[in-house]
Amino acid sequence: MDALWELTQTPDQHQRWDLRFSEIDYLPRADGEPQKFRYAIRLFPGLVITGAGVTAGDHLDPGDRTSALRFASAHPLSPIRSGSGYWRYVQTADGVRFLTRYGYRPGWGRAVDLVFRPLIGWATAWSFDRLRLWLETGKTPERSLWQALAEVCVRVLVTATATALAPPATAVLVAALAVLLPPLPGTPAARRCLRRPTSSTSRPREPRTAKAPLPELETR
Repeated sequence: MDALWELTQTPDQHQRWDLRFSEIDYLPRADGEPQKFRYAIRLFPGLVITGAGVTAGDHLDPGDRTSALRFASAHPLSPIRSGSGYWRYVQTADGVRFLTRYGYRPGWGRAVDLVFRPLIGWATAWSFDRLRLWLETGKTPERSLWQALAEVCVRVLVTATATALAPPATAVLVAALAVLLPPLPGTPAARRCLRRPTSSTSRPREPRTAKAPLPELETR
């Protein structure tokens, strides 16, 4: 539990495993105030989408912790205008169950969000499995990313070779296997996480562990 909390609540560590963020920085705060942060997503060299958020953590007991947050971005290219969510950490007999729920208001409209929402769901699940591998095996997030990219390249190469040299039926079979076969055990995979996406208009309820509503978020 403590190791998981450290890797998810420390910005320098969080940005290493979470595919959704390139940079996360805590802002200075006075005693008693909620923690505010800035985040950035680097899509291409020279194109960085920024946003801001506020977070609050509540330790009820060693076996059940919750961290809730609000976030928003005023960047014109941000696919997320504003949203909220939480992480919950539940101690079990064989480890820690790490859960998340979130909702947001699209920045590009509902049509584009039909494509973006599944992508952000996949990135969340893939990142969670990347974090699991870090904790369970010691494989760093950077190494996991390179291994995932190498595996994708091998699958693409095998498919391309079969398409060029094998009969059409064989090429189709090889392509199907390249897509459907699960990644290696040491490679992050979104399919290992259980997902139940919410509708685009739903908003997650703040966890019962929160002692007071989170403060309104100011964006700059």
